[in-house]
Amino acid sequence: QVQVVESGGGSVQAGGSLKLSCAASGRIGNMTCVGWFRQVPGKEREGVATIHTSGGGTYYAASVKGRFTISRDNAKNVVYLQMNSLKPEDTAMYYCAAQGSVLLTCPARSSWYNYWGQGTQVTVSS
Repeated sequence: QVQVVESGGGSVQAGGSLKLSCAASGRIGNMTCVGWFRQVPGKEREGVATIHTSGGGTYYAASVKGRFTISRDNAKNVVYLQMNSLKPEDTAMYYCAAQGSVLLTCPARSSWYNYWGQGTQVTVSS
């Protein structure tokens, strides 16, 4: 079994920064894909960024490209999401997910991931 725990959410003013952490534990040896997703009430869960923990390949949604950076520390089994220049529209519950894969790139579809954290709230005020 794999456990995923997010941390680092909070409230910030527009233009500010937050850094989210995603810690994985358990049988994580094959968890090569880690993704950050976000969801607001009444809307579908949106893929924000993904990273291949072995090859390092990344994906960013167009709405966050240039502002968010996903990175990994394999020694600690932690994936980070550095969020800069935050906007009110970034307000959402942010989730981390992990999945094993033979793919070289990691999908941004939430349905593809089986292991999810409980989420951490990010609120950006104008």
